[in-house]
Amino acid sequence: MIALALAAAICNASWNAVLRSGADRLQFVTVMSFATTVAALPLVWLLPVPAPASWPYLGVSALLQVMYSFVLAHAYRHGELGQIYPIVRGSVPTLVTLGGFALAGQRLSAMALCGVALISAAILSLAIHGGRGQHKPLGLAVLAALCAAAFITTDALGVRLAAGPQSYAAWIWVIYGLLMPAGLALIRGKLALDLGRRDAAKALAGGLLSFGSYGAIIAALALGNAGAVSALRETGIAFSVLIGRVFLDEALTVRRVLVCLTVMLGAVCIGYAG
Repeated sequence: MIALALAAAICNASWNAVLRSGADRLQFVTVMSFATTVAALPLVWLLPVPAPASWPYLGVSALLQVMYSFVLAHAYRHGELGQIYPIVRGSVPTLVTLGGFALAGQRLSAMALCGVALISAAILSLAIHGGRGQHKPLGLAVLAALCAAAFITTDALGVRLAAGPQSYAAWIWVIYGLLMPAGLALIRGKLALDLGRRDAAKALAGGLLSFGSYGAIIAALALGNAGAVSALRETGIAFSVLIGRVFLDEALTVRRVLVCLTVMLGAVCIGYAG
């Protein structure tokens, strides 16, 4: 279970690094979606079709994931992996937790409150001490996290109405793969994908890493405690800083390390509280 959760964390941080390294990130993330869709097609064929009641949730979730992908690609245009990834990963459980409290009346344990406070303090620190040029990537990272929190909440409702979680997830990937090129065409006025570029092979690899991350976390959840798995998955925040330094030549400042450790600790607290 531990190995699977850590593998999911590394794969997740890695595909974000691959996206960050792309030259045309909007095209890059669209090509990534092709790989995940092709990987999901055999599951769509083999698994039962989700129950009709879940289809509205499938559509909304896929649309939100398209929004998330484009906002994330835009964020990496203006910010570095070690800056964007921790904020997105840390903000998502914070927003989901606060949403559950505000909308569903869920109680917040002391550990969950501690996690929310740590992550909020880290983001506030970046907002206060970052220069004017840091505000845009920070805002985009939080917007991406809002999109992710929205589709996670949608999936939490929709998967209960489907025939099974694996079938629901497979159809999400397929619908997402159909909407991504449509979204790119809407943004740019035309769909012009050059699959012969060197970036295209990297993008397909990134898509497979994304699919592998999802598969590993599902397998880990089937074997172990959800809180522990969630906490281990957030070690991807630390991996993102190391990957950014080694492969993308990003700065490894004391402030960035402290912020990432604070966010990771907060995410771990929320994971165990859940």
